[in-house]
Amino acid sequence: MSGAPIARQHGIFGIFLRHVGELSLGSVGIVDSRCLVITAEIEQQIVAHARACKPQEMCGLLVGTASGDATTNADTDRALEFHPCRNAAASAIVYTLDPKDYMRVELSADDRGLAVLGVVHSHTHTEAYPSPTDVAQAPDPNWNYAIVSLKYDPPRLRNFRIVAGEISETAINITR
Repeated sequence: MSGAPIARQHGIFGIFLRHVGELSLGSVGIVDSRCLVITAEIEQQIVAHARACKPQEMCGLLVGTASGDATTNADTDRALEFHPCRNAAASAIVYTLDPKDYMRVELSADDRGLAVLGVVHSHTHTEAYPSPTDVAQAPDPNWNYAIVSLKYDPPRLRNFRIVAGEISETAINITR
């Protein structure tokens, strides 16, 4: 994969985007003050996994340190790892995080004092914005729901929180 920058734009297990100034609201009603911090390496891993899985949607988990919860609305989650997971739905339009992959990642994170911060998945032909299915399958209000859109080259990444069916976009800060 080349080191080219990733563009930003709009935009679980049945159950990630550059700088704040580069985010656009699109049709998001609320912009959340929380922030997801990831490394450039994690960003590259996410895009590589999405491209490798195309034409199917890809999914994976972000692991790191969390601060606050959905009620504080002023915290920063720091992703230290990206774990590619199998899309059990094997579909180009939906994803289902493989339960065995989820359990493996959750147990490993817990053993090391880390947390699963959220899920990443791809949209192969649409914007990086949660679909109605994504919203319906978003059970944890503390999770990050990052989406990479392969509709454009370079891909576009965005991050969201989904609480009680309401979508809010959060900033993603890429550290070099």
